[in-house]
Amino acid sequence: MRQRTADQRHRPVAVLLSPRPAVVAAARRAGARTVVVAPDPSVPSDREGAERRVRTDWRDHPRLVGAVGRLEEVRRGRAAVFGFDPAGALAAARANEELGLPGTPTAAVTALMDKAGLRARSNGLHAAHPVSFARCGRADLIPFITTLIGYPCVIKPRWGADGEGVRLVADQAGARTAARGYPAVTDLLVEEFLEGPELAVAALSREGRHRVLGWSRRIPAAGPDLTATGHRLPIALDATAAESVRALVRAVLDLAGHRDGPSHTEVVLTPRGPRLIEAHARPGADELTHLLRLAHGTDVLGLALAAGLGLPDPPRRPRAAHAGLRYVDFPPGWRTDGAGPGVAAARAVPGVVRVHLEVPRGAVVRRPPTGARHHAYVLAAAPTAGSLGAALDRVTGLLGGRHDAPGVQVVR
Repeated sequence: MRQRTADQRHRPVAVLLSPRPAVVAAARRAGARTVVVAPDPSVPSDREGAERRVRTDWRDHPRLVGAVGRLEEVRRGRAAVFGFDPAGALAAARANEELGLPGTPTAAVTALMDKAGLRARSNGLHAAHPVSFARCGRADLIPFITTLIGYPCVIKPRWGADGEGVRLVADQAGARTAARGYPAVTDLLVEEFLEGPELAVAALSREGRHRVLGWSRRIPAAGPDLTATGHRLPIALDATAAESVRALVRAVLDLAGHRDGPSHTEVVLTPRGPRLIEAHARPGADELTHLLRLAHGTDVLGLALAAGLGLPDPPRRPRAAHAGLRYVDFPPGWRTDGAGPGVAAARAVPGVVRVHLEVPRGAVVRRPPTGARHHAYVLAAAPTAGSLGAALDRVTGLLGGRHDAPGVQVVR
């Protein structure tokens, strides 16, 4: 018992900034001890499974460095700070640099966050057929700039995340409508709409070597806000296309100076080859990392934490031949307090692995989802594409939600 306790004390520490429960669980799979840093560690989702807690507002850089710097493991260099959302990734990078700990450089995080700068750099990778784009600093210029780019085109905040504020514009009338939805003085990117299948690519970098862990295909919904109805696996790409995707992801990460840590890159397979949508110095959303683990046994979160702490890779345990993710959204006025029977029935459907509601219990849905934020999602696995699609359809019906049937049915 004493030997085991001593071994536990020598395990490195993952300092987690307001982590989701899935991140804490992944740290345990990676063999790390955990310290949760959050403004209020009494919140169950922040402290689930954590060994220690530090109550501080990690968005305040001096407070974060002061609080974390007092940890013995940090002083001994046996720790690293991790943040797996947009704000957390930047805060963790700054803290690791100041404390002399391993991690993604701050400059790389910000280079990937800057959509305009990254677009300009990535266009150099295919100079013969670059992606047309322009900066826009005033909302009333949107109709003019979209005319220069051509229709359809996409408008997005230069520093945005999670799909917030992203719109697809089909014509001048749509451009005028879009202009009314942004502040008068703004910082936007207007770029051509890239047509083709879209992939969400997970990668992990170590000392400048980028390992592509896997990808899923995004199923788009109809409408001007470019939301998704779900993702699916496996994706059949020929060897040439697959290598082109890997090469693009690696080149983009090199351009940003991303040498260490996880990344999430969105790529479109256009007729002229793969093109970048955007990239981030963090893993994808929980449901995407769970999907890859379910289908391929690829533990994106566990691998990222293990790599950052110098631990062996967690074991790979593939589970399913086909796996799918479906987002479910509810109409305004829908109440979660009556959802219990539907959720229980949905979880009992063969092949369903997880049914997760983002809307708190007892709440009422006030507005439609925005960007990449949805009211609920379902993960399922099955031996065939047809049985997977049938399970997802059945669960959507049991939950009483809405989905874009033409997009979602393409789960093969």
